[in-house]
Amino acid sequence: MDTFELNKIAGAFLGTLLFAMWLNVISSAIFTPAKLVKPGYPLPAAQETASAGNGAPAPAIAPIEDRLAKADVKKGELDTKPCQACHNFDKGGVTKIGPPLYDVVDRPKATVNGFSYSDAIKSKGGKWTYADLDQFLADPKGYAPGTKMTFAGEADPIKRADIIDYLHILSDSPEPLPASGTAGSEHGTSTEPTLPHPMEHAVSDIPEPLPASRSAALPGGASTEPALPQPKERAVSVRAEPLPANGSAGASPPRKHRAHSSTKKADNRRN
Repeated sequence: MDTFELNKIAGAFLGTLLFAMWLNVISSAIFTPAKLVKPGYPLPAAQETASAGNGAPAPAIAPIEDRLAKADVKKGELDTKPCQACHNFDKGGVTKIGPPLYDVVDRPKATVNGFSYSDAIKSKGGKWTYADLDQFLADPKGYAPGTKMTFAGEADPIKRADIIDYLHILSDSPEPLPASGTAGSEHGTSTEPTLPHPMEHAVSDIPEPLPASRSAALPGGASTEPALPQPKERAVSVRAEPLPANGSAGASPPRKHRAHSSTKKADNRRN
């Protein structure tokens, strides 16, 4: 192959590269994307993410006291099966990746011998109350940032209550469950203060007799008011006039007419 053929191949290759470069320049000029005012975009909040499914806000979570009143120990024991890979639930059990959880309720935090706690748990202080356990199981990283706990958290509040109810019986002397605001109404005992019942007044249907006069109520029988006269009773008699024998009220006028005619005849005789 001579030099002329090599020059033609090299020229074709360089021409192809120049064409591709100019094509990139021209297309970039035509389809230039708009620059963002602020790089990135805001992520939705946790509540917005929960409500994005059906458009309704996430329901409010009941307090741990109310959920423990309805918790199921058997379901809680089943829900702790995945936890047994890292935790021991037996009395006097050995320490695994995580501390043993026997008698964990109301136990001071970061006090199990032989386990290296994170500074986040050590700085919390206090005891593992029911509310603390509920918050820790819901979001371990949010409750104690920097914790060694790799569990992402249990989002179902009912399952958390079942697990805590199961942990509460893992003790020689289990701590009493907290009082629930709805437990009293479910078992027939109201938590509202008892209102006083209205007093009942006996009302007699028979009226008491009034005194004969006010003088009877005064000492000595003296009256300070004049005695009122008693009303007199008048007998009214109605006398019915007797009817004529024939029972007709129109018989009297003819009698008067005959008497008048006889008188007239007597006067004519006298004349």
